[in-house]
Amino acid sequence: QVQLVESGGGLVQAGGSLRLSCAASGSDFSSNAMGWYRQPPGKERELVAIISSTGGLKRYVDSVKGRFTISRDNAKNTVYLQMNSLKPEDTAVYYCNAANYFSARTVNNDWGQGTQVTVSS
Repeated sequence: QVQLVESGGGLVQAGGSLRLSCAASGSDFSSNAMGWYRQPPGKERELVAIISSTGGLKRYVDSVKGRFTISRDNAKNTVYLQMNSLKPEDTAVYYCNAANYFSARTVNNDWGQGTQVTVSS
């Protein structure tokens, strides 16, 4: 069973930056694409960014293109999300999970606790 631990969230002013980390247990980390998802207050969880197993492919939801960067370190079983030029609408709980790169459908049914990102205007 894969365990996912997200960290790095916090309260930041609009225009600021945060770097999220997701540490994953399990020996199959490097075999899976990894996605960052977010759930704004009162809304459904949505994909933010996804990276292929080797890191060679990345894609982003339109609203974060040019501002967010996803990366991974397979030696550390960790995936990152660098978030720059943050906007109030980025406020959400952020989660990571293993997923199919093309469909973004998660491999695991279980989620970590997430990390709260709050952007003040």
